[in-house]
Amino acid sequence: MKAEFKNNYIKIGLKISYYRKLKSLTQEQLAEILGCGVSFIGQIEAPNIYKAISLDTLFRIAKALEIPPHKLLYFEED
Repeated sequence: MKAEFKNNYIKIGLKISYYRKLKSLTQEQLAEILGCGVSFIGQIEAPNIYKAISLDTLFRIAKALEIPPHKLLYFEED
C-alpha cells in the first residue's frame, strides 16, 4: 500500500462505520451479511489501521449498506 493513499483508506473506513451506524447495524451484523469475520470489519473501520480492501469488497459493503459505492469514495477537499 502506498503511503500517499493511507488517509484515503482511513476515510473509507470511517464512511463505512458511519453508514453502518445509520443502518443501525453492528459490526457483527455487517460481517454476517458479508460472510466475513468481525475483526475484518473492525480493521476496515479503525482509524489507526490502514486496511486496503478490494473493489469487490467495497461494492459488497455498499450493497449491504444499501448505498451507491461512490458514497464511500467521495472525499471533500481538505
